[in-house]
Amino acid sequence: MTAAPAFPISPRGDGAAPLPRPEVLLVDDDEVGLLTTAIALRERGFAIVEATRGEEALAILQERKPDLVVLDAQMPGLDGFETCARIRAMPGFERLPIVMLTGLDDEASIRHAFDVHATDFYTKEKDRALNWSLLARRLEYVLRAARTTVELDRSREKLARAQQLARMGSFGWRHGSGLTLSREALEVLKLESRPPTLRALLRRIPRAQRLASVRLLRDRVAQRRALDQDLTLDDGQLVVHVAGKAEEDEHKRFVGYDGFLQDITDRHRAQSQSRYHAAFDMLTELPNRREFIRRADLALEASRRHGLRHKVALLQIDLDRFKQVNDTLGHQIGDDVLREVATRLRGCIRYHAEIDDSALEAAGPRAHRDLETVGRVGGDEFVVLLPEVTDPADAERVAQRIVYALREPLRLSGGHERSITGSVGVAIFPDDGETVQELHRNADLAMYEAKKERDSSMIYGPGLLKRPMLEAALPGAAERGELELHYQPQVDVASGRLVGVEALMRWRFDGRLVMPGDFIALAEESGDILEMSKWALREAAGQARRWQAAHGFDGTIAVNLPPKLFLRQDLIDLIDELTAEGRSRLLSLEITETSLMRDVVGVGPALCRLHQLGVDVSIDDFGTGYSSLSHLSGLHCAELKIDRSFVAKLGIEPTAVHIVRTIIALARHLSLRVIAEGVETEHQVELLHSLDCTRMQGFHIGRPVPAAQFEHWFARLNLEPPAVAGGPMNVLAAGSR
Repeated sequence: MTAAPAFPISPRGDGAAPLPRPEVLLVDDDEVGLLTTAIALRERGFAIVEATRGEEALAILQERKPDLVVLDAQMPGLDGFETCARIRAMPGFERLPIVMLTGLDDEASIRHAFDVHATDFYTKEKDRALNWSLLARRLEYVLRAARTTVELDRSREKLARAQQLARMGSFGWRHGSGLTLSREALEVLKLESRPPTLRALLRRIPRAQRLASVRLLRDRVAQRRALDQDLTLDDGQLVVHVAGKAEEDEHKRFVGYDGFLQDITDRHRAQSQSRYHAAFDMLTELPNRREFIRRADLALEASRRHGLRHKVALLQIDLDRFKQVNDTLGHQIGDDVLREVATRLRGCIRYHAEIDDSALEAAGPRAHRDLETVGRVGGDEFVVLLPEVTDPADAERVAQRIVYALREPLRLSGGHERSITGSVGVAIFPDDGETVQELHRNADLAMYEAKKERDSSMIYGPGLLKRPMLEAALPGAAERGELELHYQPQVDVASGRLVGVEALMRWRFDGRLVMPGDFIALAEESGDILEMSKWALREAAGQARRWQAAHGFDGTIAVNLPPKLFLRQDLIDLIDELTAEGRSRLLSLEITETSLMRDVVGVGPALCRLHQLGVDVSIDDFGTGYSSLSHLSGLHCAELKIDRSFVAKLGIEPTAVHIVRTIIALARHLSLRVIAEGVETEHQVELLHSLDCTRMQGFHIGRPVPAAQFEHWFARLNLEPPAVAGGPMNVLAAGSR
């Protein structure tokens, strides 16, 4: 009975092509044995190639590669052992399955067969039929094992290639036996052969990050948690991701970790670059608003976590008159200024560029100190975070250090040199706010107070809280009837006769009288100043008409207007409206010299139209805005108001007299009236009279008072000049101040 083939050659059940017969090179010098063995194996599904000598087998292998070789051990010439050795030496035949077939069964022959790298050894028996069946099964298993080995080798090669492409390798770590690394892992770690000890590997972590990284690893090991951590090695030249799973023995005892290492340097750099662009200001390379708030939140949380044993300070810094740098020197120089300021601010603190949150968490109780930083949150607005202060005086010292650092002249590109100052506001957690937003708001309030003096610093106090309240309540103040005008007299220097009045705006808010210095700037920032100024014009015109009717008032009421209003058609339309009512001639308008010189071209047409309507315009704070004679001669102005800073120095600084005399001479040359403001002493009155100044106002003449209180001027003077004997008249009565 014919045995069933070991490898069926019928078509496959799935309709695919039949499986090929395994090809066997059968080598035996006994031709009868060769023939019978070949017939038996063919019947069992093998394709047979025959050879009678070892030399013939080697020649066949030069032309073709069978699936398996069966060698008789005892042959003349090259025996089976030598033939096997030579086959193994041929390129590409290192893993070809070779079975030694022999009647020898001594231990030395078996050992010799495996020494020459035979795959298997089969001993011939007397029962040939049984031998052939067993041999066929033996060859089947050898072929399957070989194919499995080939597939495994291919899988390993694919895995190795994939690991090389992914720059990845495996590792193992065991208690007592240390660290083991695959060849690919050695490549990842830039090592040539022998794996390092774990201690040596950890020494490659930069010193600044080593303690935090080691602590994190120790915590994971102590808790038997999976490893999932990025390690920075070799001063940032290599970043490796470590992932591993805790392993246990059969008794559920922890024995170590198995996992993989991956070189993520390129990805880490790309992510770092992306994070950098998202978190840092490109011009100054300082943390931007979002990144600064993130760090400040971490600092506040650290303070709370430590029981508020230390406080946190936030410093708000604004450059004084930075807009003038951009306007006069251009934005490129302005950018140079901002970069230089950023450098100086970094030098005032222990600045840290980038912060690793996970490392920060593991670095210990004082790690929050690394949060100390400076950021840029606006055009010329900078902020400083001091994450650990024990006393507000510490923050104040840093603020003063910043003020001093900014005073030094800035050396800019193109040979430019510029002096600039800064104002600093300080708020302290938790005293001045529980959140970053509250601290920022209160530091901003303190900074605005410091800005009044410029080149100074201020710590937030409860009294500064009024600013946000005023900002919220300012819109609609005119409609609610909260605004009022106070009036200050303007008199003739020689006679003391009332010649005009200046209207000054006040805001009665929450039962208190808010002075202009506390709300005018807010109104200009918000844009509410325009509607408030229109209200002031209507109110002043109405009051002038009432005084004219009741007391024969024939002077004018001066109203100071923001420069923006002179650029709008609203002003001309309103003056046209008041002209139609016959009230415009009772008004004069004031614009500061600085505002006028900033946009002479834009304001000029409005001044011309106002002149045509019969409305006088005064240039306020004259002497501070660098007017030129050509500008003044072409403007339709009626009056110059000498700035109070020059009047205050009369009788104190000799140059003040020369300045005032020059302004008066200039006004007379241009046929303009001149009035001195800020007169506070009798000696100033006498000097102004000697200099032929015609008009004056100030506390020495009379303070700004509501309309009802101003009535005493009409009653006391009766609009008639008192007699003057030999000099300027002192118009003050006991109650006139």
